[in-house]
Amino acid sequence: MAMGNINELPENILLELFTHVPARQLLLRCRLVCSLWRDLIDLVTLWKRKCLREGFIAEDWDQPVADWKIFYFLRSLHRNLLHNPCAEEGFEFWSLDVNGGDEWKVEDLSGDQRKEFPNDQVKKYFVTSYYTCLKSQVVDLKAEGYWEELMDTTRPDIKVKDWFAAKPDCGSKYQLCVQLLSSAHAPLGTFQPDPATIQQKSDAKWREVSHTFSNYPPGVRYIWFQHGGVDTHYWAGWYGPRVTNSSITIGPPTALMSPSPHPQNPDW
Repeated sequence: MAMGNINELPENILLELFTHVPARQLLLRCRLVCSLWRDLIDLVTLWKRKCLREGFIAEDWDQPVADWKIFYFLRSLHRNLLHNPCAEEGFEFWSLDVNGGDEWKVEDLSGDQRKEFPNDQVKKYFVTSYYTCLKSQVVDLKAEGYWEELMDTTRPDIKVKDWFAAKPDCGSKYQLCVQLLSSAHAPLGTFQPDPATIQQKSDAKWREVSHTFSNYPPGVRYIWFQHGGVDTHYWAGWYGPRVTNSSITIGPPTALMSPSPHPQNPDW
């Protein structure tokens, strides 16, 4: 019995088959098979179907998207790019740039503190001492799946968040610096708010600081994140600011994204 040609299938069936193929294979392999497959793989319909199948959008999604292929990739890559943000692995992945006083320490959130923190999955935090303590991470965007053309042509929003709190019986000073870096580690964008000073006998509530990098220049290849602080009374022990649940995420563009060229074969 003769085998039929898969290209004789109706295009709608081929599109349905392609929704089950990993996206990278579609671009790196399937798209190169023939002009029919290339044209089908470039259709908006396919990438919208894949978004539906992966649960990235609902059936009643009504927000405009300028490029569904890029939207799919950014949505599939979306996650916290900082490793070990909540001290579950001690200081793994963090560089202890300044380790003054009695040095950095990891402590558990107590029962009452957990109730106060907005995320009940967070169980630990990092705490600083009586001389400055700073720690950092560098995110390698290519290693995390964000190829160069995707970053340079789309320039999706880069969202940074951090949580900090003082100890209830001691004043403290918290600081944060985040930089977008080129391949040569030259800064292309910086977020560095004024240090936050919290007075002694404060409410010791957890505070969120956040920033979104938008419309930054092309060439971003790394993101450098550094935070920490010091207690303002120089008490021995760990009375400086506490930090946890830090995050860097790259958001998928929707209505705010301008149309951009389709990315060719990404260099994974």
